Amino acid sequence: MRKKLPEPEILRELAGLTGWSRDGDALTKRYVLATFADAIAFVNGVAAAADGMDHHPDIDIRYNKVTFTLSTHSEGGLTALDFDLARRIETLSR
Repeated sequence: MRKKLPEPEILRELAGLTGWSRDGDALTKRYVLATFADAIAFVNGVAAAADGMDHHPDIDIRYNKVTFTLSTHSEGGLTALDFDLARRIETLSR
């Protein structure tokens, strides 16, 4: 799972993720929550999921706005783990 994906697979996976975009060798998405407390609760849920996967996103919190950036640094790009975590984050955002 920690093998860098080829470009066609990255494009196919990205097409299945609503609102996520590619920034070089990373995936990114910004979520807007109702309150700061909601944003922190969301981040805490993602943190638990990420720990369980042993794959951790970069997280930027600005009041009620949370931006996640996903990349497998050890592989120098995107792996299946990044897309798995993106899908998990999407589930948690609902």
